[in-house]
Amino acid sequence: MSITKISQSFATQVSPDRMFKALILDSHNICPKLMFSSIKSIEFIQGSGEVGSIKQINFTEESPFKYVKHRIDALDKEKFMCKHTLIEGDALMDKLEYITYEVKFEGYGRGGCMCKMTSEYKVKEGVEIKEQDIEHGKDRAIGMYEVVEAYLLAHPHAYE
Repeated sequence: MSITKISQSFATQVSPDRMFKALILDSHNICPKLMFSSIKSIEFIQGSGEVGSIKQINFTEESPFKYVKHRIDALDKEKFMCKHTLIEGDALMDKLEYITYEVKFEGYGRGGCMCKMTSEYKVKEGVEIKEQDIEHGKDRAIGMYEVVEAYLLAHPHAYE
């Protein structure tokens, strides 16, 4: 079993605390509202957002996936960091044991932030994963962050 590690980052004009609150602490509310064509609902099936909680993302019929489950492994509200693991769902494509994500929001520029994401893909024994599969997942993650960023820029008092 091998692990493929991918890091990516992008700058935004939104402060780290607002990005963290919207994308990490309140994703179960904001993401289905903003991404209603792909995300049907997000619900906690264990816990309520603290470390050890498990949340399930249910996708719409238009999505290529039905659902995924994420476990929250680490959460630092002062440093705007979250680590979570995709532990179940068809997005693992029968090729992956799990995907671990670490997300950090750091101050950058004049009131904005740098969103830094590291993903670790644990590939099942005897299976190879194509780079295009990983790239597709990266693009979806960045797209979600951009949608939330646009919402926060349009609503400057949300998540203050």
